[in-house]
Amino acid sequence: MSCGKNFDTGSCVIDILKDIVDAQNDVMHECTTSCEQSIADLLGDTGGSNFDTVPVILYCKDCKPFKGFGSKKSDDHCQVKGSFFFRVKSVDDDGCAVVELLFADHHHGPVAGDESSSDESWGHHHGFNPKSPADQNCKNLRASGICITVDLNCFCHVTCLPATAAL
Repeated sequence: MSCGKNFDTGSCVIDILKDIVDAQNDVMHECTTSCEQSIADLLGDTGGSNFDTVPVILYCKDCKPFKGFGSKKSDDHCQVKGSFFFRVKSVDDDGCAVVELLFADHHHGPVAGDESSSDESWGHHHGFNPKSPADQNCKNLRASGICITVDLNCFCHVTCLPATAAL
């Protein structure tokens, strides 16, 4: 027996949630996902834009945000950097994707005059190993040139951040 007033799917939870959606639809005007909004912003559907990137956060099947790591050699040393924010570069038919790590604009190098920007503390201080997406600044994201390949079949959720000019 159903416990929702308009539906009888055989599941109390489903019936009630369907009733809630119907009621909300009566009072809400429009709802878009963050990805729909970011894609519309990227394409300029909401006005002219200089955007070229929809940053994404991927979630593993255990519902935890995925943090990718990579490095880029410069000045004869290598520093491994981690990020939860990515720019999708390509997706093949087998579900493999090349994604580029994104960092806030100030992550491209030590900040001039920042006494804590020594080589030893720079990576930690500037967020190259954040513990969660909330630890990473998503304002003024920039492409890093660090790309990794991921199997999209390993993910169950994607969150899109606002479109940006990352390149």
